[in-house]
Amino acid sequence: MTLIKSISGIRGTIGGQPGEGLSPIDVVRFTSAYGMWLKERSGKSRPKVVVGRDARISGEMVKNLVVGSLQGLGIDVVHLGLATTPTTELAVTHHEADGGIILTASHNPKQWNALKLLNEKGEFLSAADGERVLDIAAREAYDYAQVDELGQVTEDDSFLKKHIEAVLALNLVDVAAIKKARFKVAVDGVNSVGGIAIPALLKALGVENVLELYCDPSGEFPHNPEPLPEHLTEISDLIKREKADVGFVVDPDVDRLAIINEDGSMFGEEYTLVAVADYVLTHTPGNTVSNLSSTRALRDVTEKHGGQYAAAAVGEVNVVEKMREVKAVIGGEGNGGVIYPASHNGRDALVGIALFLTHLAKKDIKCSALRAQYPVYFMSKNKVELTPDIDVDAILAQMKANYQSEKVTDIDGVKIDFADRWVHLRKSNTEAIIRIYAEAPSETEAAELARSIMAEIKKMAQ
Repeated sequence: MTLIKSISGIRGTIGGQPGEGLSPIDVVRFTSAYGMWLKERSGKSRPKVVVGRDARISGEMVKNLVVGSLQGLGIDVVHLGLATTPTTELAVTHHEADGGIILTASHNPKQWNALKLLNEKGEFLSAADGERVLDIAAREAYDYAQVDELGQVTEDDSFLKKHIEAVLALNLVDVAAIKKARFKVAVDGVNSVGGIAIPALLKALGVENVLELYCDPSGEFPHNPEPLPEHLTEISDLIKREKADVGFVVDPDVDRLAIINEDGSMFGEEYTLVAVADYVLTHTPGNTVSNLSSTRALRDVTEKHGGQYAAAAVGEVNVVEKMREVKAVIGGEGNGGVIYPASHNGRDALVGIALFLTHLAKKDIKCSALRAQYPVYFMSKNKVELTPDIDVDAILAQMKANYQSEKVTDIDGVKIDFADRWVHLRKSNTEAIIRIYAEAPSETEAAELARSIMAEIKKMAQ
């Protein structure tokens, strides 16, 4: 069993002993800690929290524990039912709530679930706030309400419609252009909330021909739910067989977007943000942000449009913070996460789809032809396993020193930028490993760069 306690939330496998997996006791414990933090932060004796969940099998059970715990603290709850992560984020500000909890383990398999914690802006907690929640949980510093002060629950199952309406209202979303293009679109909703949200969005955008694959929100994931190429063979075959113009795949909570070309080839998860940013920057000049492990193509596209690119530490909260700092008009992560501040400061596959389809419609070219317009880079993702006695920080410090003649960034591990390629080294917080991400103009060069860095690290470890 696994239980991961981090500043970004609580994630674990269902079942097992308390403290070893995401048991009912752990759900109550960390929900209560969050509720106490929320009272402390808001200064209110009766704050309000929005709760939404993906379609995981354990979702109903976890929801009951979360809602009951919040009520027990005297906190009012707005329950959305099945809702995407970005839908829940938007609902927090719409309902003028003091926070939100999303029950989803994102791309993890079905035995996982998690509590993703939001502040009053509908954004993930800062590092300091996350640490405070964990401290309250460690001390079990809870104070539950008396019977006359228990929280009340309000049901709101209308928020997906409101979310879609907000997407359609964005200035750069052109419904008329999308409708005129008469796209045939395939969707893989991995039997979670994307199966509800994405077809509904497409129909609202004027897409009349939608091919639905795994759009029953049963929580029985038909394949590994992380939207990587090796998991997307069925929708690729469907696109070719039915001559679709494009395919969209989302993870179980719909904050990541993978795109598939009309010929069944992958657009590339790294290039979801690149394409959307290209469209946004064409109409709204400005700056962009992605994390250190994302493709250099975003920097290239940004500079082509006269803007400046900035890199953030890995993690959505870090990207959002950097976007605010540099006043970015678009940003996100290379895992298919698009953050568009004109909507809200969170990864949103619905926004990504609407902007991408507008871009594709206005270009009036095939999806694969659009992908060919962007700089070509290939990424290699690896890891070096070390023994627990190895000082990982010392190895990273030595690597930084070894490459001091290159551009080195150390806000999150060590990233070394060469003239036409880069490598990013990050240590795991839970295992004795160093993750190595390398990008270069060809697959061979990216793999070779990763291999040489890995060999250097292994030599140090000996």
